[in-house]
Amino acid sequence: MEKIPYKIYLEENEMPKQWYNVRADMKKKPAPILNPGTLQPVTEDELSGIFCRELAKQELDDTTAYFDIPEEIRKFYRMYRPAPLVRAYCLEEKLGTPAHIYYKFEGNNTSGSHKLNSAIAQAYYAKKQGLKGVTTETGAGQWGTALSMACAYFDLDCQVYMVKCSYEQKPFRREVMRTYGAQVTPSPSMNTNIGRKINEEFPGTTGSLGCAISEAVEAATSQEGYRYVLGSVLAQVLLHQSVIGLETKTALDKYGIKADTIIGCAGGGSNLGGLISPFAGEILRGEADYDIIAVEPASCPTDERKICV
Repeated sequence: MEKIPYKIYLEENEMPKQWYNVRADMKKKPAPILNPGTLQPVTEDELSGIFCRELAKQELDDTTAYFDIPEEIRKFYRMYRPAPLVRAYCLEEKLGTPAHIYYKFEGNNTSGSHKLNSAIAQAYYAKKQGLKGVTTETGAGQWGTALSMACAYFDLDCQVYMVKCSYEQKPFRREVMRTYGAQVTPSPSMNTNIGRKINEEFPGTTGSLGCAISEAVEAATSQEGYRYVLGSVLAQVLLHQSVIGLETKTALDKYGIKADTIIGCAGGGSNLGGLISPFAGEILRGEADYDIIAVEPASCPTDERKICV
């Protein structure tokens, strides 16, 4: 068998031309998003008041398996994609394990994380719709950095509400966003009704992601020509991040490698979901079987310490 290189690189022409929507292969579809006012499934028109229309379509579509990646986004992706799949020979040796361990490296771009895969897509659709800019929140700053970079590329205004404790603890992230031209505001702020209310009720608060989201949504819906964008949790983000798993599968197939277990870190879900989507699709279609393990830090678990599928 051909020796597996330390890094498996794909050619640019092997980069995915479509994103994969795992919901299309689910026999039991996810519960619909409900309009908080009517408690009925939200419509595309209602969701388009918050998100770009094309992103609202992607969010609600659970039947289309593949979405074409626009050429302008693929052109941007080529600056740092395809990302390498690395064989962890040194780790295998250190552990003394017969297992073959691979990891997908997503940090080889200026923003420093996988978040850029979706940020550039969301900025593209905002620009295509003719919007002036977008608003968002960020915690540690990775999403805000990625979106700031994407907005600079498309000449869009970018307003970031950053959780106040992170704003104070992570000045590098904060200033990178500003270097890209973003307006970065510690949250809760005095710029929005919800921010002022939280500051009044909880003076001295260091903020939360929920608070920053609320401020960003209010800012988007109260300014003409703006929409809200989000870096995790949403189905549209999972769709864009599927480029990670699609590339991983292509790299494995290139050397005839069959994975047994897929492991991903689970925070907001975009990294894990992006990695496992095409493998989960094979499971759902009855084409293959994998153990899928989601892990999260013991210091701040949100579900179980380990979630196995």
